[in-house]
Amino acid sequence: MKKISCEFLLLSALFVFPVMSTYAESPEEKGLRLTVAENTFNKGWQDFKANLTLTLRNKQGEENIFTMRMLTKEVEADGDKSIIVFDSPGDIRGTALLSHTHTLSADDQWLYLSSIKRIKRISSNNKSGPFLGSEFAYEDLTSPETEKYTYRWLREEVVDGRTLDVIEQFPSYKYSGYTRLVKWLDQDYKQPVKVEFYDRKDRHLKTLASTEFVEYLDKYWYPSMMFMTNHQTGKNTQLEWQNYQFKNGFTDNDFNRNALKRLR
Repeated sequence: MKKISCEFLLLSALFVFPVMSTYAESPEEKGLRLTVAENTFNKGWQDFKANLTLTLRNKQGEENIFTMRMLTKEVEADGDKSIIVFDSPGDIRGTALLSHTHTLSADDQWLYLSSIKRIKRISSNNKSGPFLGSEFAYEDLTSPETEKYTYRWLREEVVDGRTLDVIEQFPSYKYSGYTRLVKWLDQDYKQPVKVEFYDRKDRHLKTLASTEFVEYLDKYWYPSMMFMTNHQTGKNTQLEWQNYQFKNGFTDNDFNRNALKRLR
């Protein structure tokens, strides 16, 4: 009788009786995997511009309204570049914020003050401050690069018929104003529909709610309304997005410091 090798018997057993994996994905691994998938899905749009209306409300309900334009460009192997330009009110018309987001190093941001024609660099340890008195901090206005946080998946929730992954993320960059963020990531939109922000004492500081999602370029879902509530002051900021236009052919020269002075 022909002798059958042990190797042949082992290979045969693997095909007949598949080995059940004992590996269980950790919450940290799952949180990172879902966030990488989110950011990978949301790449490829090249650039866009949009109109924004920023409404600030204090605890008494009094409002200040600003209109703006935003220009953004994707950058390979680094964070995005963006410019926010104010159109009204008249006393700050032409004021602009330039942001260069980075994956591993500190972001670069410059504020152009049109009234005195001066460019002011925003230091890396001052980005937790409010942007023009709103409930958005300067660090909230840069792209959320994966490498800037560590992650932990908490649970899955179904809200209004939509399935969401709840993920906790911890800033890994210096001078953040937050100890952690908790985001509710829509599994279909691949976008967060809610984010909770916790301050340096780990107290619940703010909540960002995003609604009225619209699909662009047959793939990307962006919210038309964003609502940031400060639970400690009672103030809130509403941000409305309109007139998205993609693939405008922007270059890096449209996002340098000299470009700030050319904007109208």
